[in-house]
Amino acid sequence: MTTGVLRNPDFLRFLSSHLASELGANISRVALPLVAVLVLQAGPAEVGLLASLQTAAYLVIGLPAGVWVDRMRRRRVMMAADFARFVLIGSIPVAAELGVLSMPMLCVVALLAGTAQVFNDVADQTYLPRLVRSPQLADGNAKLETVRSASFLSGPAVAGALVELVGAARTISATALGSLASVLFLAAIRTSDEPRKDGERRPLLRGIGEGLSYLWHDRLLRMFVASSAMANLSVSGVLGLSVLFLSDTVRLEPGVLGALLTAGGVGGVVGGLSAGRLARRFGTARMTWAAAVIVPPFCLLLPMTQADWRASFFAITSFMISWGATMSNVGQLTYRQTMTPEHMLGRVNGSVRFLVWGTMPVGALLGGLIAAQLGVRQALWILLTGRALAFVPLLFSPLPRMREFDEAGRVQARS
Repeated sequence: MTTGVLRNPDFLRFLSSHLASELGANISRVALPLVAVLVLQAGPAEVGLLASLQTAAYLVIGLPAGVWVDRMRRRRVMMAADFARFVLIGSIPVAAELGVLSMPMLCVVALLAGTAQVFNDVADQTYLPRLVRSPQLADGNAKLETVRSASFLSGPAVAGALVELVGAARTISATALGSLASVLFLAAIRTSDEPRKDGERRPLLRGIGEGLSYLWHDRLLRMFVASSAMANLSVSGVLGLSVLFLSDTVRLEPGVLGALLTAGGVGGVVGGLSAGRLARRFGTARMTWAAAVIVPPFCLLLPMTQADWRASFFAITSFMISWGATMSNVGQLTYRQTMTPEHMLGRVNGSVRFLVWGTMPVGALLGGLIAAQLGVRQALWILLTGRALAFVPLLFSPLPRMREFDEAGRVQARS
């Protein structure tokens, strides 16, 4: 039934916590650098450092976070992470009002808030199977991805309006309040939050090794990670060059540029809305495979963007990449949550997060280096060719022969 997962009161509370947290985070995505620029007169290098610190924690703490999440109550981890973000982000407007805000303080807050977000993300993906029955996992993941995409699309617009009304520093308060609202929604969930025991508690390094080993020995999971890492490496480079490409190379007006940049968010929302329905009709594994092979031809349109009707090429590629990424996220999360033993799920999710998200800062740096040597349009050809080929690892997995992920054991045994 289409509305089945929405009839679960605890899932609705979980979804509401996501809406509050994700909208706040995407307001912060615009407001935090604006605080640096408008309040502290930061330069490009300082703004770049601030952006990198927000995601650096995935590389530093991603693997240990998975081990610790497996030892703790996942909902409490999310609540603690959200409350930490409330305190950290909330300190920015207070410091600004007192006249003591500084760039070092902003950088420390960005790093610590990013660390809290790592724990939140790993615990989030690990907790969902407690709330939703296995047949509804794909639908639940699709609803969560829809909220993420809608927040990504609307957050910057809300941030821009708030900055105009109350200023950049006070706008950050919306992010802090979103985190606090998320804590309250999570606190209202009634489903048991007891961690499953797995014998004696392992040392940290052994726990990390178990997560990586499980990932490596599951062939489909291994190929999912390889494919997603290739995609993120390429797309992060494209995202880093997009504004420069549209403004300096294609020479579009700011209004047109802004409209084109929203296409990716729209694609993510459509992907989230359609993933659950397609999974029910065709099977979650088949839906995931279809998304992987439909997107690549559209990737090669973007480098052909020009300041005429071909400006639509940028929007089409952005829409399709985001649509495919959302569908893939739903499928991959559902596979991990279905096939991974619950006591291992935190470690496996932490390992995947580390390997897949760890390529993003590398891709952004690589894109800039290629553009400096060959030009922006040429760099986009190279990066998007890489994105188009990201499905290749999946050809060497059982995915093309599967309809549902619970067939994985049989298909891999025959391979």
